[in-house]
Amino acid sequence: MSCSSPSPQPTKLPFRILVLVGLMGAGKTTLGRMLAQHYNIPFIDTDAEIEKASRQSIPEIFAKHGEAHFRAGEHRVIRRLLKNGPCILATGGGAWMHPQTRSLIHKAPDVCSIWLHVPMPVLLRRLLHNRGSRPLLAQGDPAETLHRLATMRYPRYAEADIIIDCGDESVEQATQSITDTLASTTLPHHVPVTLAGHSYEVLIGAGLLAQAGLRIKTHLPNNHAIILTDETVASHHLATLEDSFRKADIRFHTVTVPPGEGSKSLSRFEAVMEDILNRGIERGTTVIALGGGVVGDLAGFVAATALRGIPFIQIPTTLLAQVDSSVGGKTGINARAGKNLIGAFWQPRLVMADTGTLATLPRRQLVAGYAEIVKSGLIADADLFAWCEANGQAVLAGDPATLGEAVRRACAFKAGVVQDDEREQAGSGGRALLNLGHTFAHAFEAEFHYDGRLLHGEAVSIGLHMALALSVKMGLAPREDLERLDAHLHALGMPASAADLPHMLHVETLLAHMGRDKKLRDGKVTFVLLRGIGMAFTCRDVTMDDVRSLLLDEGFTP
Repeated sequence: MSCSSPSPQPTKLPFRILVLVGLMGAGKTTLGRMLAQHYNIPFIDTDAEIEKASRQSIPEIFAKHGEAHFRAGEHRVIRRLLKNGPCILATGGGAWMHPQTRSLIHKAPDVCSIWLHVPMPVLLRRLLHNRGSRPLLAQGDPAETLHRLATMRYPRYAEADIIIDCGDESVEQATQSITDTLASTTLPHHVPVTLAGHSYEVLIGAGLLAQAGLRIKTHLPNNHAIILTDETVASHHLATLEDSFRKADIRFHTVTVPPGEGSKSLSRFEAVMEDILNRGIERGTTVIALGGGVVGDLAGFVAATALRGIPFIQIPTTLLAQVDSSVGGKTGINARAGKNLIGAFWQPRLVMADTGTLATLPRRQLVAGYAEIVKSGLIADADLFAWCEANGQAVLAGDPATLGEAVRRACAFKAGVVQDDEREQAGSGGRALLNLGHTFAHAFEAEFHYDGRLLHGEAVSIGLHMALALSVKMGLAPREDLERLDAHLHALGMPASAADLPHMLHVETLLAHMGRDKKLRDGKVTFVLLRGIGMAFTCRDVTMDDVRSLLLDEGFTP
């Protein structure tokens, strides 16, 4: 009797369909076949499918009907193929440039897109051997054509879920690199922010910082960047970002400021501005904020005012910045009279939220960010608040997948609000709703002089309770909703009352701070109140006597 070892089981593809994108010559077909063999699933080349459907070669379609006709047919074929699977799908070099095709792939369930990024000299060497089969290379200088295509297409290729650098390594080595990456990767989330005169993407996922160079390079008008960060963030993440910039051949300078609210000052703004102006920046130089809300607000205001406005990119590294301050374009610094009283609206070109950076944060920082997620649910998304009740513990425990979903939900909510009221000009409701709890929170923060004893998110957490308590006191919201909010905050050990402040505050002092709030109109403070969870509205009929009575009821010092 003889025995034979069982055949090894093929590795399972972590996704239903893997879509390969990149310039001609990137190796989509060759690597696609190897990957299909590795995962024991079909390989499909969209060009071959198009030729089969049209009974014409790709060059013939281009010659007879033009590129627009070809792209429309390509879109139909890809739409059909995405309904099937599993498979490895290799697309033509221009397929990803079709907005509907790109959106189709992003939204298709359990589909992962990979940009095969190959150095230009390698592409040229490969393509010169079979130039005749490439319609776009049929005329003119191939090098010039490729550089033109790269300039046009790389900004869109950089929106793929994963970027893989491929060079002169063997096909086997490249395949191994892809399969290793897929085995340890969670797909990033793409949240579009579409405004009247400007649109950008919020990219959310783990491990994005190491790929930042390739993803950001295409957004740099003159390939020059100023990285603004603080000393604490720099110790954790700056080396990774700078290394990715070097690999992408981006010219950059780094400016580091002290951590904390003290850096959101006129004196620090002046020092940073003089520094970058002395470096010879141009209108195409891009300011990149690497850090939390303080760095993002300062860097954004610098970008908004340097040379009357230069490009700006956000790389938020705290949960608070990822779910709130990095999205929406509000920038600014503090004045002696109050928080964020000097600033400008200046939208970023890209927000890249690497949830892996959150692993370096203490729980207190996660709590501060999580308060803004709870706020979003309270404003207008009862389902998000219910999600928080079910998943809050996992978020604060740092579970990667739950953190990614929390950031996605909060960013999608805020993007929707900002799109409808970019500059907070709506007569009622609109972007002003995002200030829920903030009138109280800013008053608390002012009393602690932004010195770190009370974080912004901690103040917001208490402010949310105060806003709903005021709504209940005025007969606008049911007490059951206040009890539900408090139960959630208490279950997670989050601050929710005057007793959770570092020390007790005086009622009249808090009222004085509210009277200087930047939301003051005609001498009246605009409050955001609730008719219940998910039903916020702006109200200018709240009197200071109403607020004084609530503060006394809540235990603040007379």
